[in-house]
Amino acid sequence: MTARLLYVCARPQRDAAVAEWASFRDGLGVNDDDLVHHDLVREPLPRDLERFAAVVVGGSPFNVTDPDKTDEQRRLERDLERLAATAIEGRTSAMFTCFGIGVVTRMLGGEVTLNTPEGTGPAEIALTDAGRDDDLFGILAPRFQALTAHKEGTASVPPGATLLAENAACPVQAYRAGAGLWATQFHPEPTAEAFVARMEVYRDAGYFDAEAFDQVSAHVRTASVEQPTLLLRSFAARAVAA
Repeated sequence: MTARLLYVCARPQRDAAVAEWASFRDGLGVNDDDLVHHDLVREPLPRDLERFAAVVVGGSPFNVTDPDKTDEQRRLERDLERLAATAIEGRTSAMFTCFGIGVVTRMLGGEVTLNTPEGTGPAEIALTDAGRDDDLFGILAPRFQALTAHKEGTASVPPGATLLAENAACPVQAYRAGAGLWATQFHPEPTAEAFVARMEVYRDAGYFDAEAFDQVSAHVRTASVEQPTLLLRSFAARAVAA
C-alpha cells in the first residue's frame, strides 16, 4: 500500500488510544507505517488533510451532550467538524465512529440525544436500501453484528445525510454525508478481545455495571465482527484506488 491513511484519536487515555490505533490498522489491513497516529486530544488537527488518502476517527469517552466541557474538548470538537467538512466537500474521505457521529450530526443540524443508548456488547445492525447500494456498505450482509457501547446517539438522520444502517435500539447506526464522509454509531474496528481490553480501561465509566465485568465480557466474546472488518477493508481499498 502506498497511500497513507490517518487515524485521529479522541481518547485521553493513552493505552486505549494506542490499542484503538492497532485495531484500526488491523481492520483496515495496512502496515504500521501506512496508518499515521494523530492525538487530537493533545495536538490540533493537521492543516494539510488532503495529503492523506483517507481518515478514520476513533471513539471517545467524551459526549457531544456533555454539559460541562473543557476548552480542550470544545477545541477537539471544532477540529472534528473541520475534518468532517473537508470530507463532505470531497477533499478527503473520512469515517467517523461512535462519538464522532454525534459531532457530525450536530454540525449538520441534527439532534444528538441521550434517549438512544446501547449497552456494551454485540448489536444486530440492518442495512437500509441505500446501505445496500452504498459504495462501502454494499459489500456487507443485509444484517450483521457489530460492537456498541454509547450513552448518546443521533435522534434522526440529519439534514443532507443518507441513512445506511439502523436497528431498533438506536435507529441511526450509520449514514453518508456529501462526497466522502461516512459515520457509524457502532465500532467497526475492534475484535471481541480488543473490545474486552478496552472495557478494562473504561470499567468505571458508566457504560456497564463494573461488578458484572466478567458476564459482560463473556457476552462480548460471543460477537461475530467479520462484517465490520469488511467495511474497513472496503474503506481502505477505496482510498488506495482514488
